[in-house]
Order: sequence, then structure tokens, then C-alpha cells
Amino acid sequence: MDNDQDFRKQLSRITSDLAWTRPDGRKAFVPGLKLSDFGDPEFCREHRLRLPYMAGAMAHGIASVDLVVALADEGMLGSYGAAGLPLERVAADLDALKTRLGSKTFAVNFIHSPQEPVLEQKLAQLLIDKDVRLVEASAFMRLSKALVYYRVKGLRRNEAGVIEARHHIIAKVSRVEVARQFWAPPPPTMLDQLLKEGLITAEERQLAAKIPMAVDLTVEADSGGHTDNRPLVTLMPQMLALKEQMEADHAWPMRLRVGAAGGIATPHAVLAAFAMGAAYIVTGTINQACVESGTSAAVREMLAETQQGDIMMAPAADMFEMGVKVQVLKRGTMFAMRAQRLYELYRQYASLEQIPEKDRQVLEDTVFRQSLDEAWQSTDAYFQVRDPQQMERAARDPKHKMSLLFRSYLGQASHWATQGHPERRIDYQIWCGPAMPAFNDWVRGSCLQAPAERRAVSVAWNLLYHAAVLQRLQLAALQGRFLAAQEDLLRPLTDAALQECLQGAL
Repeated sequence: MDNDQDFRKQLSRITSDLAWTRPDGRKAFVPGLKLSDFGDPEFCREHRLRLPYMAGAMAHGIASVDLVVALADEGMLGSYGAAGLPLERVAADLDALKTRLGSKTFAVNFIHSPQEPVLEQKLAQLLIDKDVRLVEASAFMRLSKALVYYRVKGLRRNEAGVIEARHHIIAKVSRVEVARQFWAPPPPTMLDQLLKEGLITAEERQLAAKIPMAVDLTVEADSGGHTDNRPLVTLMPQMLALKEQMEADHAWPMRLRVGAAGGIATPHAVLAAFAMGAAYIVTGTINQACVESGTSAAVREMLAETQQGDIMMAPAADMFEMGVKVQVLKRGTMFAMRAQRLYELYRQYASLEQIPEKDRQVLEDTVFRQSLDEAWQSTDAYFQVRDPQQMERAARDPKHKMSLLFRSYLGQASHWATQGHPERRIDYQIWCGPAMPAFNDWVRGSCLQAPAERRAVSVAWNLLYHAAVLQRLQLAALQGRFLAAQEDLLRPLTDAALQECLQGAL
């Protein structure tokens, strides 16, 4: 097979074996590959998936019902973005997911809200009542009683004596100390509290000590939203080593699994994650730029123009007082700078009344666009419904009152973006990581360049298929066969062209 054009065609037919003779007479061979060969087949079997591909949750319903359904229909996993939404909206969307998907697998985001434990408990109860079997736990620094309750409720032994869990967790973490908590049994003190409160039975309490909080753990590298900005190439080996240690320490009857997230936006990143040992991959920001996402067309246009250098860190609304930050889009918005200024004022002063008049005027003119007293009235009304205990604390603690007011801007900024309010475009909070500019570079000039043509399933199939092509290219290169302009083989394809290429590849 001396003709490069024929060789390129054969490489792109990923299910066929490819053999040739090298110039020195040695035999060379590239085996056929199916997309289901990637990752850990146990992940797909246990969650009833065709492929080890997951779209991670994006808050405020950005990871929408439509997005989750589109992926589930293709045998992939989507995580619904419940964080930041009223429980009534979450309940309605869960009903819609159940109706549209039937028995197909989907996940729901369970985000850590350390300032609002009551809301966490209400979410856990809703998920149990709606019989949601799988959640994606994110932003946890330590386990919460509500998450333990979700995991433990419904534990039982089957007729063979094997412990069966009704509720499963995919934990998204970026720190080893947090991973240890998820790969260990639930904390005994929390189990005892749940038993005392009558939320779990004595049998569930006993069985809980014999299972890990999570089997699947996603290693979250540098990404949009909550992130520690850690590189996957250093974090993944640490978590894989910890996995083996925890399996040995607890003698778990099952193998723990490690997934990869953060920066997964090109075939190169997909293949690198699987090559490092990922059981599955998780994409994020690039799905926000797809037509099924629950954000506005204006945001999708802004994301499609994102380049390296257009992202930065900003204070997080849900963990504002703790100084936790999220990664957001900088280009075209003043949100990050304004949010940082709010945090500086919060650190510097003990109450709203202590803020100097010139700074107060800036806040009223540019950030809140109304007096602080008027802004507080709106904040008060919001928390009286969402969590009245916050208002009780604010009445006693003027610094907490300032925090709630400043958080109201941060929270609204993401809603302005998802709803596409043109008069607030300069204040859009758009969660975005380095995956987005990398994706834009990969698809430039292709069928996926225009925001209107970006569909979550098309993106997923292109990533997986071209990762398989790239693996075959690399195997050929290891055996002395190098192709010029090989990046042409990795350019995204239309749905029709992909269907032809994917015949027999599942």
C-alpha cells in the first residue's frame, strides 16, 4: 500500500485492519477499532450506555432537557444542570426527562451549597421522590449530609446477598483529599444523624458502611465554572494511583473508575484522556455552545468567537464568602472585573454603610443600576422565598447582608446571559474554560464552525471518531509511516459523512 491517498482512506475506515510491509521488510499492522473500545466497558454496562461519553452539568439549566435527551437517545450520558434553579423548575424538568427518555439513563447535577444546607436536603429529597438513580456531584470540598442521604437511601441486599444501591453518584473532583471521601464509606457520624432523624433505616445504616460513596469519579482539570485550574496530565496519574490505594485499603468488591474532564474539546484531548486511563470522558463548555443548550443565542455567538486569552477567574456566587472562584468568559463582558470589585469591598468593609460614597455611587450606577436600598429589597424578596434563614442571619450580621446583596449580582449575571437580556450584555456571566478556544480552532472552516450548526451529538460523534482516526495515525507513525497534512484527516465531518464512516464502529 504505497499510495498515500489509499493509505489515508484505509486509516479513516477505523473498523478495518490495515497491514503493509515496511521498507526494511518488517510487517506493520494497525488493528481495526470500535468507538466502544475506548474507556472502561464496565462504565457503559453499569449505566446502560453505548459509549463512554458524558456531557457534564452546566448550572441554571444550561445543560438542558433537550441536551440530555439528545445524548441519551444516542446512548451517551448527559447531566441535567439543576444547580441554581428553583426546585419547582427542577421537578418539572425531571418529569419531562422521565417522560421523554423512559428507561434511558440520564444524570442530574447535585452541586454543593455549603451556605444553604436546607436547599441541599430539599434537592436530595426531590431526587429520591422522583426516583432519579444517578447524580453528578460537583463543587464538593467535603461530603454533606444531604448527599449521603441520597446515596444511602434504598440500600438493600438482593436474594444472592449482594448489596444493591438504588442511587449512584458520579463525583467530579480536582483534589485528592476530596476524592478520598468519595471512594470511602459514608461518614459514620452523618449516618448516625440520618438514622436518628428517621431518614434512613437501621439496615440502610448498616449496609452503608460497606459501600463507597461513589464508584465513578471524574477528574476535573482546568475547566469552565468551578475549577482549581489543574492540568489533566498531572492530576490524572495522582487519581489513578489513589484509586488503586483505595481499592486495596477497603477491599471493595468492585473496581473504582476514573473519568476525565476539563479541556476535552479536540480529538487529541479525547485520545490523550483515554490513553492516560480514563474510563470515560466528560465534555463541558463546548456543549454550552450547542443549539440544544439552555442559554441564549447571544452567548453561543460569543462562545464561538472565544480565543486563547479570553477567559479569566471571577468570584463564585455560591461560595462568595469563601473566596472560591469560577472561570468565565472575559471578552465582551465586564462581569469578571465587577465581580472582583465586589469581593474586594466585601473583604474591606464590615457593612454596606461603611462603603465610601464614591464606591457606593459606582455600584449603584454601573453594577446594580439602582440604589443599594432598592437592590436590597429585591434580594430580600428573593431569599424570603428561597431560604428565609439567610434573612434571619442578615438581620443579625450586616456583613452577611452585604454578602447576600453582592451575591445577587453574581447570580443574576448568569441569568441575564442565559436569557439573553441585551441591556445587560456587558454583565453576562458565561462559564468558560480553555476547551472552548481549542474547540473553535479545531472546527474553524468546517461544518461545525457556525453556532447554528453545532449540535451536541454531532460534536460527540466527531470527537470520538476522529480520536479513533488519530490513534490509527499514531500507530502508523510508530511503525514508520508518516502522512503529510494529517490534520486534514481530523477535520469535523457532516452528520451524513459521519454515518458512512461509523458503519460497524459501535
